[in-house]
Order: sequence, then structure tokens, then C-alpha cells
Amino acid sequence: MAGAAEMSMGAAVTCMGAAVWLLGERDSVARRARLLLAGGGAVGSGPPGWRQVAGGLRRLRGRLRAEWWSPVAGLVLAVLGASVLPVVLGAAGVPLLRRVRLAGRAGRDRERRADAVIALCGALAGEVRAGRQPGEALLRAARDCGGPVDAQATVLAAARFGGDVPGALEAAARQPGGEGLRGLAACWRVAVDQGAGLAAGLDRLAAALRAERDQRSDLRAQLAGARATAVMLAGLPALGLLIGTALGAEPLHVLLHTAAGLGCLVVGGVLEGLGLWWVLRIVRDAEEAA
Repeated sequence: MAGAAEMSMGAAVTCMGAAVWLLGERDSVARRARLLLAGGGAVGSGPPGWRQVAGGLRRLRGRLRAEWWSPVAGLVLAVLGASVLPVVLGAAGVPLLRRVRLAGRAGRDRERRADAVIALCGALAGEVRAGRQPGEALLRAARDCGGPVDAQATVLAAARFGGDVPGALEAAARQPGGEGLRGLAACWRVAVDQGAGLAAGLDRLAAALRAERDQRSDLRAQLAGARATAVMLAGLPALGLLIGTALGAEPLHVLLHTAAGLGCLVVGGVLEGLGLWWVLRIVRDAEEAA
């Protein structure tokens, strides 16, 4: 069992080294081709130097997504602890980290879309005050400030050809962060049906959306301390392992090669996972309640 684990870990390290070498070799070939085409003369070939290896490692790090650092960390711990268990745990952590990354990207997209809606309302109000018709004003505002309407061909088509603009805006408001488009649709419908001032309604809508955005920002700032505390507490076991290794206690050997250590690893992992889930749930509930 130990021999098979060492062979698998050695093969993984060899594959990583080969990937880095191939990256450096590809760049070396491209550089030689550029020099030859530029009349630079003969260029020597050979194994990549330390700078090429370092550059390949940096490019490999940039191409790896956040979740793929979990098996890399598991591989390192497997080599240090002479056990295949960290590799299995690192591979199991990939879906969880991918979910966290995708959730973070969705949150950033939602905030960016909400900011685009606010910018659209302000630009549209300015275009209407300049004397343009609502349809033309919407097209110009969407072209100038960008935002979620640019991605909605139905909204632009309705504005260009006299279609149901409020219905198209409400459909676009179903995207996360685009809820403010429902207010824009209401302002548009009132202005067209009852002849009310569209610019004044858009100004009030933009002010309300800005206030809501500022409230969310203040709430995130207040909850940043709780998040930082959770991250710090989650990192304490790793700090304990480092201290134990520095003192020569061999904590990895105890955790990975003894029954008591495996039991402590399982119980500690479950408790830490439950603690992180509970803290994040409290933070999420506070955000939703606000």
C-alpha cells in the first residue's frame, strides 16, 4: 500500500514537472521562431533555464482555477505525510471550492448588473431631458452606459421598432441584480399611458437604487468582521500542524497513520465544516433580512 502510494505520488510530481517543462519549451520554440523570422540568426536549443521554469510555474498558476489548488495541496501533504489520504481529500474538495468560486462570481455579476441599471436610469433621464423620444433615448443610453439591457436583444428591438418595452424590461429584470428594471418598466408605462414625466420618475428610481446599494455596502462592511473571524478560526488547525511540525511532533504521521489520529481528523473535519457552514448561514440570513 505504501509503495503504491509513493509510486502514484511520484507519477503525479513527474506529470507536473513535465507540464511545466512543456510550457517552457513551447515558449522557447516561439522565441526561436520570432528571432529567425526577424533575421536574428541561429538560436541555440536546450533544456529550459530557471527563468523559463519560473515563468512556466507562474503561467500554470494563472491558468489553474481556485478549486484546482485543493488537489495540489493534497499532493504536497501526501508527499510530506507519506499517505494517499490527502490526495483523496484534496480531490473531494474540488466541487466545494468550485461552488464557492461560482457563487462569488455570481455575486460580482449581480452587483455589476445592479450598478449598470443605476447608470442606465441616469443616462436615460439625461437623454429624455435633452428632448429625445423615449425609444431613441433608451437606445442611446444603452449604447453609452452599457449594462444588462445591452445583453437583452428583445429590449433593444422593442425600443427600436415600437414594441412592448415595459414587458421586455420586466423579462430582463429576472436576471439577478436586474431587479431595478422593474421600476424602469413601471416608470415607462406610467409615462406613456398617463403622460407623466419620465425623467423625474427615473431620477427618483435611480436615487432609490443608489440608497439600496449603499445599504448593502454598509451591511457587507459590518459583516466583514464576522467573515474574517470565521476564516481565521478555520485556519487555526493548519497553524497547529505547522507548529507541531516545527517542534518535531510529526502531527501528519499521527493523523494519517494511527487510528486515534484518523479519528481526530474525521471528527475535527466534521466539526470545522459545521462551524463554517453555521457562520456563513448566519451571515447570509443577515444579508437576506436586510
